[in-house]
Amino acid sequence: MKIPYSLLDLAIIRENHDAKEAYERSLNLAKHAEKLGYTRMWLAEHHNMANVGSSSPQILIGYLANGTSKIRLGSGGIMLPNHSPLVIAEQFGTLATLYPNRIDLGLGRAPGTDQTTAQALRRGRMESVQEFPNDLDDLRQYFSEENRDQKVRAFPAEGLEIPIYLLGSSMSSAVLASQKGLPYAFASHFAPGYLISASKYYRENFTPSEHLQKPYFISCVNVIAADTDEEASYLATSFFQTALGIIRGQSYPLKKPVESMEGIWTEPEAAAIQNMMACTFIGSKESLKPQFESFFSQVQVDELMISCNIYEPEKRHRSLEIASELFQ
Repeated sequence: MKIPYSLLDLAIIRENHDAKEAYERSLNLAKHAEKLGYTRMWLAEHHNMANVGSSSPQILIGYLANGTSKIRLGSGGIMLPNHSPLVIAEQFGTLATLYPNRIDLGLGRAPGTDQTTAQALRRGRMESVQEFPNDLDDLRQYFSEENRDQKVRAFPAEGLEIPIYLLGSSMSSAVLASQKGLPYAFASHFAPGYLISASKYYRENFTPSEHLQKPYFISCVNVIAADTDEEASYLATSFFQTALGIIRGQSYPLKKPVESMEGIWTEPEAAAIQNMMACTFIGSKESLKPQFESFFSQVQVDELMISCNIYEPEKRHRSLEIASELFQ
């Protein structure tokens, strides 16, 4: 059970609260995670979602880094097709200059939003599948010292060692990560279907690179931990209500927990959420241990990343404490 453990946050806005409160809550979460020994905290890029505050991970990373001292901060991820590789290199070069050896750059190819909003982000230029690897190569070129002789250079990024991670939820990202010799983070917290096959392919086909000599696989899962199983199940209803918004194509705020989800979701909706959130661990420390032992027996994981959506900040902090006790 001893494994590096990290944290994923979307700065989800709580019901009857605003984005500023969500950002302050994320900073307090980062400080608490730092004390507990969490390796890193990542923020995910989303757009046109009223209750997801992480539309600009680059800015939030700087905010969190300024309020902490050693925990790594990064993107989980930046949706590269939404941006110019040059601009991303400049932004993360700036972050890495201000906060040396603490910044990660996780990259994804999905838009992080609906197609209409993606068109607005990309101003009508929708990339093909083949263009993402090219954008990745361009980005890595801007970070390299060899780029000094090129007409277009990225300052202050040039020559900086900023770890790049590929994110994904399908086989295509596993293929690209293995070909490029990059660490790979899998979004099993909401898309577990290809987890085992993608992790197996990535390990078996990994090509060593100058940045990484052996495969490094991160799995992101949902964890709702409490001192008792009953309390954990109660707290998890906030998470289920937010997940219900995904099923319904809406952006729901993080709501207070309820005694029962009966009457809130339908049976088909409950089944869909249980399927989508199959990599979700709910319970006390005693109950979670065998759940994770079973998980690790099926998937070889180098690092576990935790998504923890609990309404009350104090209860969320306690959940992180229990998780850290499991993996230390």
